[in-house]
Amino acid sequence: MTDGLILYVPGFVIVLALVIKAPTLRRGWDQPLMRAVCTLLVVGSLAMFLSGPPTIAAVNRLTGVVNFSAPLVYATLSAFSASCIVLILHWGGGPTPGVRRATRITVVAYGAVAVAIVFLFAKGDAPVERLRDLDTYYANTPWMREMIALYLAAHTVGSTALTLLCWKWLRRVDPALRALRTGLALLMSGMVMDVGYLVAKWAAVGARWSGRDWDGLSTYLAPPLASAAALLVGTGFIVPLVGGSAAWQELSQYRRLRPLWKALHGFAASSVTTVPLTWWSPVGIRLIHRESVIDDGLLALASWFDPAVRSEAYEAALAQGRCERGAALVADAAVLAAACRRRAAAGRVEPDPGSGPAEPCRLGGQPLTELAREFHTSPIVAEARRRAAPLA
Repeated sequence: MTDGLILYVPGFVIVLALVIKAPTLRRGWDQPLMRAVCTLLVVGSLAMFLSGPPTIAAVNRLTGVVNFSAPLVYATLSAFSASCIVLILHWGGGPTPGVRRATRITVVAYGAVAVAIVFLFAKGDAPVERLRDLDTYYANTPWMREMIALYLAAHTVGSTALTLLCWKWLRRVDPALRALRTGLALLMSGMVMDVGYLVAKWAAVGARWSGRDWDGLSTYLAPPLASAAALLVGTGFIVPLVGGSAAWQELSQYRRLRPLWKALHGFAASSVTTVPLTWWSPVGIRLIHRESVIDDGLLALASWFDPAVRSEAYEAALAQGRCERGAALVADAAVLAAACRRRAAAGRVEPDPGSGPAEPCRLGGQPLTELAREFHTSPIVAEARRRAAPLA
């Protein structure tokens, strides 16, 4: 078992993802995207488990055919390449007839590859069982040589197509879709690992063809690269599905609001801040409570807002190249940061109504998560906070 751990761990992770997403996959089984996701997870986990040396030995022993695992593993890995391409086709959307046509072409092409792999193995002669180095050991054996080259070629084509599709889509995706961009970034990272795996395999097999011995590249370097690639690719497909769920969006929004909540909860009314929450309270309830604390804190600080701070921050943001909306967002965050500083410095004392600004300063109703981001990260806001002094 320990011998195949490097491949079994990613397999277990993919199975766990399948179990977690099972209710969603079952409800959406009529959708091609969900069926493609399920296929990818099942085939991916199966490929990892079948590739482990202990599993290879067990399958060979149970079937009574020496090296029977070879065409089984190669065909399964080819199916995994096909399922990756099919999922990315559905994931990217586009006209339904075009997606269906591309899906059929992919399935037929890789189905033919799987059949050819089995045929070539049946024609070849592989009497010596090889658990880890079959690629290089039989690299010069008739029919087996063609089977190995076909598997590597099909895998290379699949990886190249998936990489190009991901790169093309990553350049078009809206930056606001963080879960999707994260998934694509993970996919690209997995493809980098897979390219390393293929380079190691091709180099080792090519060395055998030319009479040299580079077997270590295939035996020792390729397996961990394949393990990392499978883990990253599986995770890359899962993240957007989890990240697009309501629970994940609520959790993301809850975490992004923390800078505002931390700054304002001390100014909110005790009736809002002391609402009882338990550690098992749903994230949706926690989000509502956090938003309530922030809203109440904003109301409590309204009399401390200074329009001069807003005007100065707005002009500074425009000078840095921000658009009008972005500049207004930075300006509101600066007003809020300065007000927090003044209110904290004044203690319980409220500002003299006659000493404040002649015109009240109001925030522009900005989305709280965006306001929290600028409040926490903008250097203009940090400068406004540093320079803040009690109104006089």
